[in-house]
Amino acid sequence: MKHKHFLIFTLLIFLSNSMQAQQNQQPVSEKPYNIVIKGGHVIDPKNNINTLMDVAIKDGKIALIAKNIDAAKGIQVVSAKGMYVTPGLIDIHVHFFWGHDGSAYMNAPSSLPADGFTFPAGVTTVVDAGSPGWKTFELYKKQTIEGSQTRVLAFLNIVGQGMAGGKYENDINEMDPQKAAEMAKKYPNDIVGFKLAHFNGRTWVPTDRLVEAGRLANLPVIVDFGGASPFLPLDSLFNVKFRPGDIYTHAFGGNGSTSPNGRESIVDVTTNKVKPYVIKAQNRGIIFDVGFGGSSFLFNQGTPAIKSGFYPNSISTDLHTGSMNNAMKNMPNIMSLFMAMGMDLQSVIKASTWNPAQQIKRPELGNLSVGNEADVAIFTVRNGNFGYYARDGKIPGKQRLETEMTIRAGKIVYNLNAIAEPNILQNPPRQRPANASPRPAGN
Repeated sequence: MKHKHFLIFTLLIFLSNSMQAQQNQQPVSEKPYNIVIKGGHVIDPKNNINTLMDVAIKDGKIALIAKNIDAAKGIQVVSAKGMYVTPGLIDIHVHFFWGHDGSAYMNAPSSLPADGFTFPAGVTTVVDAGSPGWKTFELYKKQTIEGSQTRVLAFLNIVGQGMAGGKYENDINEMDPQKAAEMAKKYPNDIVGFKLAHFNGRTWVPTDRLVEAGRLANLPVIVDFGGASPFLPLDSLFNVKFRPGDIYTHAFGGNGSTSPNGRESIVDVTTNKVKPYVIKAQNRGIIFDVGFGGSSFLFNQGTPAIKSGFYPNSISTDLHTGSMNNAMKNMPNIMSLFMAMGMDLQSVIKASTWNPAQQIKRPELGNLSVGNEADVAIFTVRNGNFGYYARDGKIPGKQRLETEMTIRAGKIVYNLNAIAEPNILQNPPRQRPANASPRPAGN
């Protein structure tokens, strides 16, 4: 009798455990979230989040941010313990008009194809800073914007050909504000402003034509000055020509000296202080963008500015073949460099996400608000002895940001250390047809 009772008791326990397991093992098709990111430290400056939180993604959108989201509710679970979870980075200064039929950064090899250089850096949105102009934008849209998973936007060059080199970029007759504005109005989802770059000469005509295009289309402009002898005064650019919301890129570059020629710098090298008119301009809404580039940043400008509390409004790379293997490298490297100069992590993230989203009038980007498209970056902050350099020297750093994962529109597009479970390849390897002839040995 005791043996019979024992068998019944054992059977009841088995049935109870089986029912519990079935409840826990919810069919994948019925799980409420596609991805649950567990245990990460979320930094979302727009929503004033800077703490440990979980993030849930459903159908390409942010579905929930909460202290504890049940991992069993996600088809995939990302283990982000000890990591930082941020909105996908926005780089507002890149050159992605890659091709072979043009010159300089317009449809030429000096530019880059987007997806290979964004996702490994945690970048989900870029703005091309003037590679296409009003004559070449439709080719750019077809080649780059429509051919990229990365969200690609553009500052349209005031020069018709775009950034095709000095012959074109110094031709004032190519600078047509009316035609530039017409193109921007034709493609409002793609064009976020206008760019002037590399003009050499002591005249305000190119700047005036640029700002006129901005006025006609109600969009911001971004300026990368060339050189002049003597230089065009930045005080006039910032406080006379510019409107609030207009952008000065390569903000920590210039000649970095007392020379009256070339391009003026924002820090007075005789006093190591940011010039008063620069502070005035930032206070009235002029945007100062990093645009690090191959040689467009100086420590004798950046270090005293950061120490005095003058931070860039946006951090950007000026990414192209000439900068990516130089001191610049990528967004996480530049963000780490600014941390080494004294910016805190929260400010660095804000200057790489929410600030640039506002500058390009895309408030749905650069944040993790519920309902927004799920563009997410996950970083590890490595501690150690690191070095950062520019054309005027180097500085040490104790921390470096390293991209662990990038999620674009709810899909994992970069996963450094396989921190998702299960590890689902979004684009599985192509299979060779069964009747295909074998490859030659060694191939």
